Amino acid sequence: MALKPTIFKMSINVSNLDDDIYETIALTVAQHPSETTERMVARILAYVLNNQEFLSFTTGLSEADDPDIWAKNFSDEFLLWIDVGEPSFDRIKKACRQAKETKVYCFNTKSNVWWKQSKKDFATINVEVYQFEFEQIQQMANLVERTMDFSLTITDNVFYVAADKGSCEVRFSRLESL
Repeated sequence: MALKPTIFKMSINVSNLDDDIYETIALTVAQHPSETTERMVARILAYVLNNQEFLSFTTGLSEADDPDIWAKNFSDEFLLWIDVGEPSFDRIKKACRQAKETKVYCFNTKSNVWWKQSKKDFATINVEVYQFEFEQIQQMANLVERTMDFSLTITDNVFYVAADKGSCEVRFSRLESL
């Protein structure tokens, strides 16, 4: 019998001071049995940074050809493709051909090595690559509950997270190609 995903219900009060966006996002997030809480947190933060019409989580790890997050319009055109982790160059090159906009959010301890090896290739395609600080992602993962209300204040490439179990900061930066 296959393991089922763990479901998280979240209400996120977002104050994006950089983009002057103030909203509450209600999310239902399915954590794949093989997915770490840290990876799920990175997906949630990527979702919040890119919140727009048609944006949704996909089956992600369950379907190898799908991104983690996408925005597809009514004509089934890819508006946005988001991968979380350290995807291969070939996967992102293919995504760039399919989607109008492609983004990658890396977060692991191995992200710096992956980027050092990949940035020359990624410079040849139209992709934005961002990195979350892994230790801070771990801190946020410790705050996660199955049902939770929390707030995210975003300014100067930092998430300020406030939840019932505590608070933390998560920095992110855009990685530059050669």
